[in-house]
This record gives sequence, structure tokens and C-alpha cells, in this order.
Amino acid sequence: MAALARYFLLINGCIGSLAAAAEITLQAIASDLTPPAITEGEPGAGRRVLQALPEYRGTPIRHALYLPRDWLPGKKYPVIVEYSGNGRTVAGGQACLGYGASRGDGFIWICLPFVSEDRSHDTATWWGDLAANVRYCQDAVATVIAAWGGDRHAIFIAGFSRGAIACNVIGLHDDTIAGLWRGMICHSHYDDGRWRGTDPTAANQRLARLGRIPQFITNERPVVEKERIAEHLKSAKPDGAFTFVTLPFTEHTETWVLRDLPERAQLRAWLQRVLATDP
Repeated sequence: MAALARYFLLINGCIGSLAAAAEITLQAIASDLTPPAITEGEPGAGRRVLQALPEYRGTPIRHALYLPRDWLPGKKYPVIVEYSGNGRTVAGGQACLGYGASRGDGFIWICLPFVSEDRSHDTATWWGDLAANVRYCQDAVATVIAAWGGDRHAIFIAGFSRGAIACNVIGLHDDTIAGLWRGMICHSHYDDGRWRGTDPTAANQRLARLGRIPQFITNERPVVEKERIAEHLKSAKPDGAFTFVTLPFTEHTETWVLRDLPERAQLRAWLQRVLATDP
């Protein structure tokens, strides 16, 4: 409780010095959510299971499907599609943006792999085979819609670090996949053409496909990263529907969504506003 009280003092500007601010760490605030462990077997309400697309059944490449605790056959649910950061694979189970944003209720949540260049495994570093990733995403979304009640008009893409960049690199790769999204959640990094396998010209071409799809863009401290991204988007996409949030922590992690923080409340409110508007 003491750590949480100090956090609220910080965000309200009551702690003035950077030295005092540096004492506030994300890890000092207890989590109030724990994503379910990934298991094998059949999907069900409140379960998170590994699944294989038909093309990859002879390989270890899998995605993780979570059906919300309130899931019922025949009903439709919004979907959060999530990509993780470097150093991770789907089977590792570290991704949590979709779970924290939804509380585990009301949304289907799927975590997708980065298919390796030889299409033999889920690569833990950068992009692998980009064309295969785009197709995997489209096929996985189509499967969720057809088999598990995903609402084709309420599909969100989310990611942390490498995954945040992937929201545009994969999610805006072409007009077809760009048409899937109701909104995007990008935490810590952004596709501005300065990352491995990208360039500014291609990044701006991807942004042109964004249209008015809203993006919720978050970063840890320092604020210079948020300012750099905002300045880039001011010139590259001045008509974009962007929401910027800077967390008052320095930890490079998406686990802030597993804590009762004002920024998580902002994210949840943003999701509901987007869903309440006409697609």
C-alpha cells in the first residue's frame, strides 16, 4: 500500500525531483492479475491453450488461444491479437497485454508467433519470414472468427517492444491485413523505420494504410521516447487517431497491465470508447 500511495503522489506531481521519482518502480507494486498458464488440450472458458494452424501441424509453431471466463458458444466477442518482444516465444507464455487490458473477461485473446525464415519454429528474435507472419495472422484471426465467436468488426492488435513495432510491420503490411483492425495497442517502441529490417520510406507507406484506426501508444520513462514518436507521427500521419501515455517507470516490460494503475484504467476506457464508435 505504501508503494502504491507513493505512485499516486508521483503521477499527481507531488514528488518533484527526478531522484525521488526514480525510487518508484513497477516491481514495488503488487500485481492483481495473473495470466493463466498455457496448457495443451481443448479450448474452454478461462483456458489458455496452444493451437496449430493446419499448415504448421508438423512443426512446433503454435499460437496461444484464450477464451474469456464468460465465453459461451454462439456469442460474439472482440478479439485482441498480441505479439511479444524479442527473446520470447509463444510457448514461453510471457505475453500479457491482452489479458491485462480485458481482465480475462469479454475478449478473446490470441498470442501469435513470429514464424522463422525456414518456417520450422517460432523465432525469438525479430521478424523471421514476414510474409509467413502476415499469412499466419490472417489465418489465425479467420479461425477465431469462424470457430470461437470472434467478432470480425472488433479485432485489435497489440504488442510489446518488438511486438509493438509489429503492430505496423505486420498489421499494416498490405491493404488486406490493415482492414482487419478496430484499434492497435503499441507498448514500448514504434515502427518509425529505425528498427532491424525496416526503413523510413516503408514505415511511412505502412502508416498510410492506418487511416483512422486508433492507436493507444505507451512507453516507459524517460518521456523522450514518447516525444520522439509523437514528433514522428505529427509529420508522418498528422490526421492519425493517436493516444499517448508515458508510464512513470523505467522498466521495459508490459506487466504494468497486471497492476491496478491509472494507465491500465485509461487503456480499458480507450478500448470501450473504440468499441462504442462505429467501425
